[in-house]
Amino acid sequence: MFRPTTSLLPPAQRLIREIQRLRKEASFTPLSVKRQRLVRRAREAQAAIRINGWVNSTGLRPPT
Repeated sequence: MFRPTTSLLPPAQRLIREIQRLRKEASFTPLSVKRQRLVRRAREAQAAIRINGWVNSTGLRPPT
């Protein structure tokens, strides 16, 4: 079901909370495909935070 986003947190903070939730859920899930998916989603969210940081950094220069 679709739920509109009502959070006033910045996107990075929402991703951090999602990572924490996914890792906690994975820690209580027995080794299975479901656990692997949870861990993968947490890693992907972590990568998204890093990429966002690089894109929004002040030190970016156009390629030469």
